[in-house]
Amino acid sequence: MASNSSADATPHAQLKAEAQAELRKAALSKKSNPSEASEATPAPQHRPLYVEVDSAQVKDVLAVLLVLRFINALCVRTFFQPDEYFQALEPAWNIAFGPQSGAWLTWEWQQQLRSSLHPALFGLVYKAAHTLMSGLEVFEPARARILVMLPSLVQSVFAALGDFYTWALATEIYGVESNVPWAAFWMTMVNPWQWYCSTRTFSNSLETTLTIAALYYWPWELVKDAKTSKDGSPLLSDLKSLRASLILAAVAVLLRPTNMLIWLGILILTFTRFTLDGPSPLQAATVFKLVREIVLCGLTVLAISVASDRLYFGFWTFPPYKFLYFNISQSLAVFYGKMPWHYYLSQGIPLLTTTFLPFALVGLYKFGLSLSPYSPSQSGLDILQSNTLRTLAVTAITTVATLSVISHKEVRFIYPLLPLFHILAAPYILGFFTTPSTSPSPTGPVGLRHKLFLANILSINLLLAGYLSLFHQPAPLSVVNFLRTDFERLHPDSLSLNSSVPLSNDTELFALFLTPCHSTPWRSHLVYPALRARALTCEPPLHTAPDSRERATYLDEADRFYAHDEESGTYGLAFLRDEMWPSLVQSEKMARPEDGMPRYIVGFEGIEDVLLRFFSMNGDGWNMGVRLVRVWEGWNGLFNEDWRRRGKLVVWDTGVLDRDYL
Repeated sequence: MASNSSADATPHAQLKAEAQAELRKAALSKKSNPSEASEATPAPQHRPLYVEVDSAQVKDVLAVLLVLRFINALCVRTFFQPDEYFQALEPAWNIAFGPQSGAWLTWEWQQQLRSSLHPALFGLVYKAAHTLMSGLEVFEPARARILVMLPSLVQSVFAALGDFYTWALATEIYGVESNVPWAAFWMTMVNPWQWYCSTRTFSNSLETTLTIAALYYWPWELVKDAKTSKDGSPLLSDLKSLRASLILAAVAVLLRPTNMLIWLGILILTFTRFTLDGPSPLQAATVFKLVREIVLCGLTVLAISVASDRLYFGFWTFPPYKFLYFNISQSLAVFYGKMPWHYYLSQGIPLLTTTFLPFALVGLYKFGLSLSPYSPSQSGLDILQSNTLRTLAVTAITTVATLSVISHKEVRFIYPLLPLFHILAAPYILGFFTTPSTSPSPTGPVGLRHKLFLANILSINLLLAGYLSLFHQPAPLSVVNFLRTDFERLHPDSLSLNSSVPLSNDTELFALFLTPCHSTPWRSHLVYPALRARALTCEPPLHTAPDSRERATYLDEADRFYAHDEESGTYGLAFLRDEMWPSLVQSEKMARPEDGMPRYIVGFEGIEDVLLRFFSMNGDGWNMGVRLVRVWEGWNGLFNEDWRRRGKLVVWDTGVLDRDYL
């Protein structure tokens, strides 16, 4: 066994030594005549010295990233934003288990603002997993736990692919013989935002992966200098790669129409050569071929999307148009928040890049804004590399500038630019933290410098990723898990997912959420259709005109609950009396389940005084027989910018339904 192992290892070692020797030879040749090497070697061009070594490296990198993001998905136990669930998993649940499943379809799905492609992915996964577990007769509670975890595990694969294509594109640009791609690799590995968001089921997370993969397959030879290109290879000779890029880009645009800004930037720079060096290599035949492929690939993806939307909605519709109409023409996006013009500069980019912000800004400036003339001897880049990086930087800058004009802004909206920030920052973070190698090989060992600074950066990133993923707002996930497991104990015969199986008392409202709307996941975590729950809603004023007084004074259900009442001196009491239980208050009778009184009330601990006051002997609900008892509470982080969500999340038993606590 030992001799066989040694024999197997010898060829691999010899092959690796030969590869390193070839690298040294290429480096010395380029060093002796840099201008000739710059003109003769078009980069980015992937030219593996040995297929076996290159293939093994790619497989190793991908395997490491898949394992890392799988662990990442298991470690993220906190709530970030409701879109993670209500724009993806709720419609996916509806696809997999039908309209009787209890999935919460928000107004965006009722108005066809979203493409069905994203939830269809998770819907098929839900359906396949449920069918498999039904065949294996998996215990219902175990089946529920698997379904709860499954989407993030699926997303972890896309997150790993996003990291992989970031490294791969950096390798294509800077060269396989450079250490710069590894700087991009490590940045995406230890970026806190990546750890916090990449495995979440946001459409922006999938959009980010689709975008960087499309950029990797994009034919960057279109921005090379026609004069210095001496290889004679025709443009767009690799149609398979071009079509992969266009298809991925088209899907990203259909998921998030604002992704079009990235591709418009790249196409405009490619055709106009604005800020790029050298004359364009484009000819009429090349332009025709590119336009033809854009049209063909775009129409193919569009046809698939339209067919998917027809199957999902039941009629013909075009969500990208609806998305733009409601958010731009009707200005409904402002209903969910209006940010200053500098939001992406002052908050968005810093939150995305965190400790790497200085290096990202330097990369954006050097490659995107610097007006210094192209100089291979000073930059170490050939014209193709320089133009590629300039295209990426200018596209990122113009995309941020355009999105800054829109009133409603979120960090997630510029998430697809994060891989570009990593690639642009990579040479500067490498140069700052390493000393030049004394080895003739460009891939030789490098020394570290500014070690204390590097250790601080890594420590900060680790603390941020750990806190945000484990300790910042974990209660919204914990509370729905508590409700689901408690329902399993109380109603073991009502755990079917195939249909809404009635309880022995089918009027029981298991939980009432008196929280800001969409503060917790819904059916994707509650799972069982028979687990009836109600929550405050926040539907936008679809019936009002933009800039009208009616829209300006509109209050959704959650706003009305939290609105300050001058008569009572607090909030909530008037809402509970006039909207939640008006019949019980007026009739002065004991509350019963059939009157809409829940078994549990869920809310942040700030509302406890409101509830106690309402149900007290001097309150409007004194006659309902409600005696609140805390049965569960969950810590929700050190801080929260929303005063309504501060403090612990609490579950109170109303006492309306008798129960025996374990």
